[in-house]
Amino acid sequence: MSSKNTPILGGRPHAFTPILDAANQVILGKPAEVRLAAACLLAGGHLLIEDLPGLGKTTLAHTLARLLGLQFARVQFTADLLPADITGVSIFDREHGSFRFIPGPVFSQLLLADEINRATPKTQSALLEAMEEGQVSIEGETRALPSPFFVIATQNPADQIGTFPLPESQLDRFLMRIELGYPGRDAERALLAAGSRRQASDQLASLLTPEQLPQLQAEVAALHVSPALIDYVQALIEATRNHAGFRHGLSPRAGLALLSAARAWAWLAGRDMVLPDDVQAVFAPVARHRLHGAQGGTLASRAEIDALLATVAIP
Repeated sequence: MSSKNTPILGGRPHAFTPILDAANQVILGKPAEVRLAAACLLAGGHLLIEDLPGLGKTTLAHTLARLLGLQFARVQFTADLLPADITGVSIFDREHGSFRFIPGPVFSQLLLADEINRATPKTQSALLEAMEEGQVSIEGETRALPSPFFVIATQNPADQIGTFPLPESQLDRFLMRIELGYPGRDAERALLAAGSRRQASDQLASLLTPEQLPQLQAEVAALHVSPALIDYVQALIEATRNHAGFRHGLSPRAGLALLSAARAWAWLAGRDMVLPDDVQAVFAPVARHRLHGAQGGTLASRAEIDALLATVAIP
């Protein structure tokens, strides 16, 4: 099942083609990162974007919300933010003589958790149940979140002042972690000439409805995965567990995340089956934030990920 010289199957245009095109008109020079973000949402996962301030993390989240027609809410995470500021709170309504629940911003379809690692671990943990179960438990009552529900979180590098590292259990809730990086020379020149991309994002029209998105996600989930490709994914997982440079390897849940992301990447390519190339394309964004160095808390480097991929034979 070698991916080399394998013809692209189907190659059909789909609803996300204009969405990717429009997003790339706002997020200049980052087509791979835009496509990874789209694949993450199509796979039903949450996205973590880590990078320096000012590189377009917030604009990317806002752009996707606009294009997908999703109800959008943004929370600026700070050290004094409380869990109730995210989930909501009950207040006493004197007119009716009873308590009334005021939903927090988590009750949206796409929540931007901006600079999530500037909040304390207690506040960070307010998102755990929401991201895993699509619900929140408040004051003894469980409340369902809207569907679809996504979290796009941004975080600044851990060496910056005033950050609280996300615990591993929180990191594992994110299907992917990506970085944007500095734009290329031509893209930066175009950005400087055109001005702020946030205004361009605000002018975008919705190209999809919240009702259509679950249908596309169902198409993604139905993509064929051969037994040979499952063998390949399992071999990659085992390689992380046997790697002397990692404190621990990938979990079965991470393996499922890898397959989901690979399905979405293949679907975006217009194919009806998943190839090893798809797995390799999403492996680093899915795996890096789940792999930590044996001697400390640093994440696996991209060089280590590439070296590991090179050691596992492609079926």
